[in-house]
Amino acid sequence: MGQPVNVGVVGCGAISAQYFRTIDRLPQLRLVAVADLDLDRAREAVRSYAGVDVLSVAELMADARIDVVLNLTIPAAHAEIALQAIAAGKDVYCEKPLAATAADAGRMLRAADAAQVRVGCAPDTVLGTGTQTARKAIDDGLIGRPVAATATMMTPGHERWHPNPDFYYAPGGGPLLDMGPYYVTSLVTLLGPVATVIGAASRTRAKRTIGSGPRRGEDIPVTVDTHVTGVLVHASGVLSTLVMSFDAAATKAPRIEVHGEEGSLVVPDPNHFDGDVLLSGVGDEGWRALPAAAGYVGAGRGVGLADFASTPAGEEPRAGGTLAFHVLDVMESLLASAHSGTAVHITSTCERPRPVALLDQVVPR
Repeated sequence: MGQPVNVGVVGCGAISAQYFRTIDRLPQLRLVAVADLDLDRAREAVRSYAGVDVLSVAELMADARIDVVLNLTIPAAHAEIALQAIAAGKDVYCEKPLAATAADAGRMLRAADAAQVRVGCAPDTVLGTGTQTARKAIDDGLIGRPVAATATMMTPGHERWHPNPDFYYAPGGGPLLDMGPYYVTSLVTLLGPVATVIGAASRTRAKRTIGSGPRRGEDIPVTVDTHVTGVLVHASGVLSTLVMSFDAAATKAPRIEVHGEEGSLVVPDPNHFDGDVLLSGVGDEGWRALPAAAGYVGAGRGVGLADFASTPAGEEPRAGGTLAFHVLDVMESLLASAHSGTAVHITSTCERPRPVALLDQVVPR
C-alpha cells in the first residue's frame, strides 16, 4: 500500500476529534503534528494519540515530515493558513467553506497552481453511501431526466449548543456559508454545476444568546443573513430550490429531494455519510428504499482527505479545490442576488466529481 501520507493539523476545535478518529483508522494517513493558537487545547486534543507533536503554526509549516496540512481553523482564517501551507510547498485540505470569500479562495487556488501543490476541501459527506447511491440512481435513469430539486435546512441556530458560536454569525458564517456547502456540494454532485442564481435573504435578530458552556447567557452580534432562500439554475437546466435558515424551529421537509420525469428521490441528510435513499416512480403508491449501491461504507469526516491524498497527480480530487471554489462562488452569488434583487450569473464552473464505487474503506490507487 506504500507509505502513509503524513498529516499536520492546524486548528484543534470541536470538529478536529472527528478527523482524528478517521485518520487513526485509515492506514494511508498518519497524524504527525497539530497546532493551535491555544497550545493547551492542542495537547488535550491529541492526548490519546501517541507520538503526535504539538507545534506552533510556524513550526508545523516548516516541518519537512508533513505532506499535507489539514486546515481546521475558523472560516476567516482558512485563506491565511492555506496560503502559509502552500508557500511551504505542502498540499492543503480545508474544512468547509474553502475560504470566507471567493476572492480569498481564488488567491489560494492561484497560489497552489503556481507552487504546483494541490488544494482539497470538505464536505466529504457526499462521498458516503447516501449521496453516492442517489447519484447512481440518477445516472442509471431511475427517475428519468432530472427536472428539479429542493434542499432544505431549518434550525433555530447553533448558539443553543455551541460554546463559542461567534463565527457562525460573522462573515464566512450564517446558515448558507456554514451548512450550505453540504447541500450545494450535494446538488452539484447529483446534478452538475450551477449557471445562474436568484436569491432572497433576511436577518431576524441583531444578536444571539449563547446557550451552553462557560459563556452561557452572553450575547453575540449577528452580522450576516440568517435566512437565505433562492433558486439555483444548473447548467443542465435543472432548477434547485434552496432554503437555509437559523431562524426556524424545525421542519419535516426532506433534506434533499430530486424530481425527474419518471420518478422522485429522497436523498439523505448531506451532513451525514449514509442514510436511506427513497424512490417513488410515476404511478407508485409509496416510496421504497434503495440498497446502498455506491460510496464509502462506514465513512467519517476525513475520508475525503484520504481520497484526496490517494488521487493520482494530474487528476482532480473528488473533494477538490475546483469544486469547493464553485460551491463558494454559488453561495456568495446567491447572497449578492439577494441583496441586489437581480439574478447573478456564475462565472466559475466545475466537473461533476467522479462517482465512488461501493467500497468499505478508502484505499490508495
